Amino acid sequence: MSIYKDYDRWHDRVFQSGPEHRDEDSPWYRLVLEYVAPVGGKRVLEVACGRGGLTKLLASRGAEVFGVDFSGVGLQIAQQRMQQNEVQTGRISLAQADAQKLPFADRSFDLVISCETIEHVLDPLASLQEMARVCRPNGVLYLTTPNWFNLMGLYRVYDAILGRERRSEESQPYDTVWTFSKVRRLVRLAGWNVIRTDGTVHQVPVPGRAPVTLFFLERSRALRRVLSVFALHQFVMAKKKAS
Repeated sequence: MSIYKDYDRWHDRVFQSGPEHRDEDSPWYRLVLEYVAPVGGKRVLEVACGRGGLTKLLASRGAEVFGVDFSGVGLQIAQQRMQQNEVQTGRISLAQADAQKLPFADRSFDLVISCETIEHVLDPLASLQEMARVCRPNGVLYLTTPNWFNLMGLYRVYDAILGRERRSEESQPYDTVWTFSKVRRLVRLAGWNVIRTDGTVHQVPVPGRAPVTLFFLERSRALRRVLSVFALHQFVMAKKKAS
């Protein structure tokens, strides 16, 4: 299937462009880590773990972490990184899998983390339902996905009207556009109760230049949450409905 090869090439290209980059330092991971409770002794699933940065970090905090990803190359890079820096606490298991059909039994995990993932699958509702299936009742989901209800989204519409392509070397093979309201609706439909939302990275487009990031918003958690609906990356924390 060509999409597997496309994602293998994408992971290899991104890794080769900056092999020293710590993926867990990405803004969406930093936001998730603000909210994640202590994970020592917990069974954690990361859906689309990519090159393994967050998976390794959670294991270092004492969790038993299972990381799955669509890309075999991404998992190979993750495995190599973990061998170079052995995790002293917790445990890590990696597997190649489709987010729309997870290879785990019902009620296997205490919490599920999925960052910047559902916008890249063909059936996002199915993937969210799978995450609910493998999570224990009252277990927690930490989800992030891009949001285009902001100035960057308007700029994207403007480019589309002009017929300009906004893909870059870091663009993924398959991508869709989301709004905060649509993501919350999908999460609820999949069997989760939304308990908190937030967002990170507020940018202003500048024609002919890189976007300007409003860092002062990130430094104020209260202000960031008030304006989260306009953030570039949206965050949803949800609890699985008790059956």
